[in-house]
Amino acid sequence: MNNLRGIDLNLLVTLETLLTERNVTRAAQRLHLSQPSVSVQLRKLRELFADPLLSPAAGGMIPTARGQALLPAVQAALAEVRKVLNKSHVFDPKEANVIWQIAAADYAEQAILLPLLPKLRRAAPLSRVAAHQASHSRMFKQLENGALDVALLAMEAAPEHLHRQVLYREHYVLIARKKHPAFKRKLTLDRFCELDHVLVSPDGGGFRGVTDTALESRGRKRRVVLSTQHFLFVPELVAQSDLVALVPARLVRQHTEELLVVSPPLPVPGYEMGMVWHERSHVDPAQQWLREQIVRAV
Repeated sequence: MNNLRGIDLNLLVTLETLLTERNVTRAAQRLHLSQPSVSVQLRKLRELFADPLLSPAAGGMIPTARGQALLPAVQAALAEVRKVLNKSHVFDPKEANVIWQIAAADYAEQAILLPLLPKLRRAAPLSRVAAHQASHSRMFKQLENGALDVALLAMEAAPEHLHRQVLYREHYVLIARKKHPAFKRKLTLDRFCELDHVLVSPDGGGFRGVTDTALESRGRKRRVVLSTQHFLFVPELVAQSDLVALVPARLVRQHTEELLVVSPPLPVPGYEMGMVWHERSHVDPAQQWLREQIVRAV
């Protein structure tokens, strides 16, 4: 182990891929190698570390304790190697034929991707964007294995091991249709609680949110009659009914002609919106450029 001249350091790339994919076939696809070649490299790695590293499991493999412990060290070592190699690499957006892989809920598509895309088209005309659904459990795994470049989400949901940057502070506003009878005079907290509310539940099926927590601190409750996973559905629904909703302010800044947009009758905590990315892409010039464009867009 101490004689690096006798070790193929490409094996570390294979080890990182195997430990994140936990499947020889998927690892081979990512490495652009045949499955038998990856199996041979896995055997060499097992001999090198005197440990099985991965054990068979349903649907693939699971890391051994040694394998799990090695993953962060291997990722850090490869990140340093990539940093050295990237120092001589200059990213030219006008010549870049790249697909940016971005995870974003429909709110983040509206608030961040919408202003970002025209800027990307002008600065990097050969590039394309693939927007992915923002399931937290899946996106964090995809960031680790390289399937995603960056994820856009509320910072309270971001795990500590990922790089992060806050983009802006978001606050909630109350929306209702124009000429809603409850808004003919100043909306009191009592009438607010009597209205029929729509709530966005990203995980689906939830009927509680930060507004309900704020109300309960005052001994109040509201009536949530509809729970939906999709933000963009809500403004149109509210504009055509007597339902009301508390939504992020940036979601409705283009809807002021068809909606009443007012402050809620009680303080509701906002949140920080930002982006997260993995160590594997932290020093890559193309990825750094993409993150700079996201910051500038918002």
